[in-house]
Amino acid sequence: MKLRVPLILASRSPRRRKLLAQLGLDFEVHPSDLDENATNHRLPEQLVEQLALEKARTVAARFPEALTLGADTIVVLDGDVLNKPADEAEARAMLRRLSGRTHTVYTGVALVHPASQREIVDYEATEVTFAPLTDAEIDAYVATGSPLDKAGAYGIQDDYGAVFIRRIEGDYYNVVGLPLHRLYRMLRNHFADLIED
Repeated sequence: MKLRVPLILASRSPRRRKLLAQLGLDFEVHPSDLDENATNHRLPEQLVEQLALEKARTVAARFPEALTLGADTIVVLDGDVLNKPADEAEARAMLRRLSGRTHTVYTGVALVHPASQREIVDYEATEVTFAPLTDAEIDAYVATGSPLDKAGAYGIQDDYGAVFIRRIEGDYYNVVGLPLHRLYRMLRNHFADLIED
């Protein structure tokens, strides 16, 4: 897929960069400085949509002719939002909570094109079930440093993160951080005029 306008990814996530490249899209990376850990009493799907849209808007203001993509991913267990852990102790605590249980991963996706005054936002939700984890497994994973930059303290694409997951129901790429099918449909359904076929 090729776009007629520049595409801006408003995220510093290497996982989102990799997934976006998988679609064959050319894009530039200009991360938003929005606080991703901002939480309020909204429903999870509303929260990720709000954060994704605010990230996209913040960056799109600097690139009005471009199409800007914002995304935000959270992990929710028992109604609690598990953001990126502050340190190794918090990462261990999160993984202990996730052990042997099912949680939901929400990703909000926003596309903002100021030149045509279009803003489209949507979300994806995926159920993820962890196998029971031993303290030794948790310690070994935390020691890799990988959990510290991920919501919920794990990455489904990581070596250890992958083996902890017994089952998922929904979009795998959503759990990685960018639901590719949802993004593709948003582009096709709302920005077809910006796509070169």
